[in-house]
Amino acid sequence: MVWVLGPWIVDDDLWALVEPLLPPWPERSPGPRPVPDRLCLQGILFVLYNDIAWQLLPLELGFGSGQTCWRRLDRWQEAGVFDRLHRVLLAELKAAGELDWSRTCVDGSHIRAKKGGADTGPSPVDRRKTGSKHHLIYDGRGAPLKVITAAANVNDITQTLNLVDGIPPVAGRPGRPGRHPESVLGNKAYDSKAVRRELRRRRILPPVISRKGTPNIKGLGNLRYVVEQTFALLHQFKRLAVRWERRLELHDALVSLGCSLICWRRLKRIES
Repeated sequence: MVWVLGPWIVDDDLWALVEPLLPPWPERSPGPRPVPDRLCLQGILFVLYNDIAWQLLPLELGFGSGQTCWRRLDRWQEAGVFDRLHRVLLAELKAAGELDWSRTCVDGSHIRAKKGGADTGPSPVDRRKTGSKHHLIYDGRGAPLKVITAAANVNDITQTLNLVDGIPPVAGRPGRPGRHPESVLGNKAYDSKAVRRELRRRRILPPVISRKGTPNIKGLGNLRYVVEQTFALLHQFKRLAVRWERRLELHDALVSLGCSLICWRRLKRIES
């Protein structure tokens, strides 16, 4: 009974945002009637929160089998559902004045990759065990804007511009949707003249990256708590703290879903 009341239950308000994004089923599809999308989403969330194997999803929950939920995850990631949901929720935050576009920060966090797969490599912080790394760019209040999964041995510098350019266009207020933030902050791991040059070309204010051998730039220390909190929120979804999906696109779909839920909780706090 405790399971039934867990955080994986999709309330009406969240479902109203998710349902229009889902690809429709054919009106006359062969075979038995598919498990309702809302129940499958709750099954996916159960796995996301509890990090159990798909085949161990309890049938008594009524969410369908683990294989059914996995197939629905695969179908929805192909349709781009989770990336679109993340974009919708970022727009809601922006409309509510809760998105700090004036400053963003980049950072990374290592995770183990138990089954290997694409974009894995020997981790320099975990005795060279196979792992990946979540590269994150977040706004000044900790909202995740973009997460990139790369091999654990990939240098942080290589992902800086990918993170900045990967921020989706965020609507929510009159005018053109925001794409590039006003400033990007990073620690010494992102020290690169080429990166600074490219950020300036994107009209992002310098200085943005701490230089090696010098103190961190002003304001970066205040954001350390924010990034640690954001990664803690992201990795509280146990399926993201350890990578089990060999297919990178499925892992990234779950990452986008986790980012969406972080944004959703912030919206709910604003409303309350």
